[in-house]
Amino acid sequence: MMGPPKILVLMLSLLLSACDGGSQDTPAQETRVGGVAEPRSASPSPGVDAVSEADPLDEAVEVALDAEVGADRRMTVSGTTNLPDDTRVQVLVTREASGFRWQIRTQVAQGRFAAGPFGSGSGLPDGGYQVRVNMAPVDVQPDSVRARLGEQGKHLSGPLVTQSEHGLGQVISASKRFLIGQEPRRTADDVEVLERP
Repeated sequence: MMGPPKILVLMLSLLLSACDGGSQDTPAQETRVGGVAEPRSASPSPGVDAVSEADPLDEAVEVALDAEVGADRRMTVSGTTNLPDDTRVQVLVTREASGFRWQIRTQVAQGRFAAGPFGSGSGLPDGGYQVRVNMAPVDVQPDSVRARLGEQGKHLSGPLVTQSEHGLGQVISASKRFLIGQEPRRTADDVEVLERP
């Protein structure tokens, strides 16, 4: 027969086990975006909705594109924008003569983005190139970006706004034409000529 101390210990251990519900603490998880680990809490705080707390984007979206050609004859594209930090964008470079294109996904950080280098190992041939940056649809953006841009991008405004090809709301698309090499300098188009180093 068990004495009072053993019964007390047994009852206490059963009580603790019932309160715990058999669950274990779940460690915080992390998500990798662009090679950077972003911590995510194991369980969201009740009653906190990050999407509804952010200030909506209340100005026309601006995107300025720039490009340069390196010693390897490949192109690096950079840009500035007032899109929220962490906005996911895709940068495309298309060779006008052949229609061949290169694309890289990146994201906005402190009002800037960059991608590249674009081109094959032997570099880009002389000629015209169309550089375009497309914003990914809002429903695949991080929560902080979705909060600023609104459902289906309803807070996006300005001449760069267009409709997503797949009916996923409003997105942003901006482009600029660049020429590489000596021969294209005779063009009368409004185009930027890139100097080779």
